[in-house]
Amino acid sequence: MNQARQNERPRVVIIGAGFAGLTAALRLARQDVEVVVMDRHNYHLFQPLLYQVATAALSPADIAAPIRGIVGRLPNVSVLLDTVTDIDRDQRQVHTLSGRKVAYDWLVVATGATHNYFGNDHWHDFAPGLKRIEDATELRRRILVAFERAEMEEDPERREALMTFVIVGGGPTGVEMAGAVAELTRYTLAKDFRRIKPENTRVLLVDANDRVLRPFPEKLSKKACRSLERMGVEMVLNSRVDGVDENCVRIGEKIIPTETVIWSAGVKASPAGKWLGVETDGSGRVPVDEHLRLESDPRVFVVGDVAAHTNRDGTPTPGLAPAAKQQGRHAASVITAEIRGRELPKPFSYSDRGQLATIGRHSAVVKFGRLRFSGYIAWWFWGAAHIYFLIGFRNRLVVAANWFWSYLTFGRGIRLITGDVQSSKNSKSE
Repeated sequence: MNQARQNERPRVVIIGAGFAGLTAALRLARQDVEVVVMDRHNYHLFQPLLYQVATAALSPADIAAPIRGIVGRLPNVSVLLDTVTDIDRDQRQVHTLSGRKVAYDWLVVATGATHNYFGNDHWHDFAPGLKRIEDATELRRRILVAFERAEMEEDPERREALMTFVIVGGGPTGVEMAGAVAELTRYTLAKDFRRIKPENTRVLLVDANDRVLRPFPEKLSKKACRSLERMGVEMVLNSRVDGVDENCVRIGEKIIPTETVIWSAGVKASPAGKWLGVETDGSGRVPVDEHLRLESDPRVFVVGDVAAHTNRDGTPTPGLAPAAKQQGRHAASVITAEIRGRELPKPFSYSDRGQLATIGRHSAVVKFGRLRFSGYIAWWFWGAAHIYFLIGFRNRLVVAANWFWSYLTFGRGIRLITGDVQSSKNSKSE
């Protein structure tokens, strides 16, 4: 322990209030330790539903909850709103942007991931991703403003470009986003305009692979592809994006005029490896041992999307919410065992709880153990699972009510354009 804290309770500092970090905090709150949860935001965000904020189905408040509201009543847990700039493992201190030096006895790094443009970070301004509330509200603004401008546009070619939406990346986020944009244009906006027909909007899903949803069985992947095509989504597979600017997307020699591009082609880890002074893999993730600790420092745990962990069967742990929660629980169990002087639990191994993706109304695919199913039943299963994982009774109730209302009316009520509509057409999201 740090010399200045020998007579105090052990302190566990958790960086990041995502699924992994909060799960670890809630588990450690039962122990005789001091827990400090650090995050640059004051809320926990349910990222899997960000696309519904971006397509006007939900409000940001429906999928986020204040961190203090989750852990504020726990007497041994405190919350620190700050941004990490460095970690001094020799002194066991976390350095922050405000100048604080937060001492720790055990450290849990759960700082998640951000967009990966594979060396083309300058594309971000023209093709934002979907990791933060700010990303979702900016995309919602861009999508809705595109239709407003198309309604006033006299040039047919410019109008067509405004009504063309390109989603890059055929993983769950890309598939769900493509389906949601298609639904928004086909059902919700169809009666809102007089000069244009939103139902004729082009929605393109671009992916470098030969099929979407690669982690899913091929049969489910093909069903998802057929569902998207029935909704009018154009599948552009086996194709890599070579360029993006404010007016178009370039795929090989093909140029697609568009002013709205959404990036979901990949993620890279936060700068945790740089803070910790360790080597990372190609996606910036930090290699960990069988108990999710640094090989060189057993007092430091790395969990969630920022951890590069391989299970005993040789498979990598996926970047999913259930995996993050399992890792958070395991880190808390190891710390508890070390504090109590007990034998460590068995090495961490991810228990696959299945994978889900929705394509649109009445359509989803589910891989759950040996079960594989799609369609209407899968859609209800997807909805129930996501409501279950939301934090807070209010959020579950509001999301369920909004979904039920949308189901009955085909409506999306959060069609608010925020920000300066007259600003540059592809302003950088803040």
